[in-house]
Amino acid sequence: MKLIIQIPCYNEAEALPTTLLALPREIAGIDSIEFLVIDDGSRDGTSEVARRWGVHHVVRHRTNRGLAAAFQTGIDAALAAGADIIVNTDADNQYDGRDIAALVAPIVDRWADVVIGDRGVRDNAHFAPGKRLLQRLGSAVVQRFSGTEVTDAVSGFRAISRAAAERIYIVSRYSYTTEMLIQAGRKRMAVTSVPVRTNAAMRPSRLFSSIPQFIANTAVTMARAYAMYNPLRVFVMAGLLAALIGFAPIARFLYYYAIGEGDGHVQSLVLGGVLLILGIVAVMFGIVADLVGRNRQLLETTLERVRRIENGMGDAPRRAVPASRGKAA
Repeated sequence: MKLIIQIPCYNEAEALPTTLLALPREIAGIDSIEFLVIDDGSRDGTSEVARRWGVHHVVRHRTNRGLAAAFQTGIDAALAAGADIIVNTDADNQYDGRDIAALVAPIVDRWADVVIGDRGVRDNAHFAPGKRLLQRLGSAVVQRFSGTEVTDAVSGFRAISRAAAERIYIVSRYSYTTEMLIQAGRKRMAVTSVPVRTNAAMRPSRLFSSIPQFIANTAVTMARAYAMYNPLRVFVMAGLLAALIGFAPIARFLYYYAIGEGDGHVQSLVLGGVLLILGIVAVMFGIVADLVGRNRQLLETTLERVRRIENGMGDAPRRAVPASRGKAA
């Protein structure tokens, strides 16, 4: 059984050696362990540092495309390299590499498809109180959207079986963490968590520059992912809300009409009628979106089979090529 540990990087030449040194070389139940670095358009020689430190696979983007794209590139490259299990970790050594054995154990034992490293957000001394609260609230929302019981939804420390990785298609431009969980839950994958340790931060996060930005980007990502897999529910709920609001001015007009004063309140009838029409249109959009969603499921099934054929033939992923060959994606 082959384990590939992938590390998305952006200008991580200084921190990467520390992270690599902490990674395990042997794990019970794993025959071979390989490392994969995804250089997301770094300008500080990250790829060269990775090769000097013996990284088995180095994939490079020509420009910085973001964490979500780097994660998906890594998944494709790891599958092409024959990974049976893929572990994703951060280049800044936030996660304790010694816990990778615990992270992959549920997959090695064949009772989980996706395993999330739970950083113990409630009591983690490396997190500020505000960050703890936001993480807990965000995880609660993701639990609701995904139908999973993951308590640290935005943890990037996670293990994925080959079968699950072949069914994951990240389309977000921001981050993969919440979208991946929503996909996994809606596709009925076996998702679990294991407690993991963290190290003190080596530098500020590069994923967001402020808490409001993080909240806004995460909220948009979750809403888009949820709507993608539950379009009928989203549009029907929006339509019913509009219709219910529309009934209020209509009821107001009917009341005044019944007491003989309806002439001065026609605007209430017009407003209510518009809202009712919007509600009906939203429901119709929901039906169409649901049909489109069913078509997406068929396309994903086709893509999954194409992936298996390509990986079986040893084809390299088209979205990126190894930097060691002197090319970039």
